[in-house]
Amino acid sequence: MEEKQEKALAMWPAIVKAKCPKCRIGDIYTSPLYSLSGQKMHINCPHCGMTYEREPGYFYGAMYVSYAFIVAELVALAIGTSIITGSDNPWLYIIVLLGVVGLLAPFNMRYSRVILLHWLTPGLHYHPDLSAGH
Repeated sequence: MEEKQEKALAMWPAIVKAKCPKCRIGDIYTSPLYSLSGQKMHINCPHCGMTYEREPGYFYGAMYVSYAFIVAELVALAIGTSIITGSDNPWLYIIVLLGVVGLLAPFNMRYSRVILLHWLTPGLHYHPDLSAGH
């Protein structure tokens, strides 16, 4: 049986698939986006061994990214609800906005950390040599 060779992804597919920012092959998370087991991260990259939590409390910075996601989602939903329904009933907006934000919470949590690792961490860059030969 042949061993499956993995290929490093380009930046955007690596972000979408939540791959390691250093090698773009190893998974950051142990489970799918919507899973009953929750959002569990690997401590180290299974491929290159990079430690994901760069320092104690590192992922507190992801809260700011998550906040930006939530604000953008709420503004887009409020405008969309207004255009679609034309209603000025505050309860409609509360139900729609809180319901969708609740459904998107796992997405926001996961991708705020992925974006923090890929874009907002100084000195953390892709190393093609770590994925060479795979």
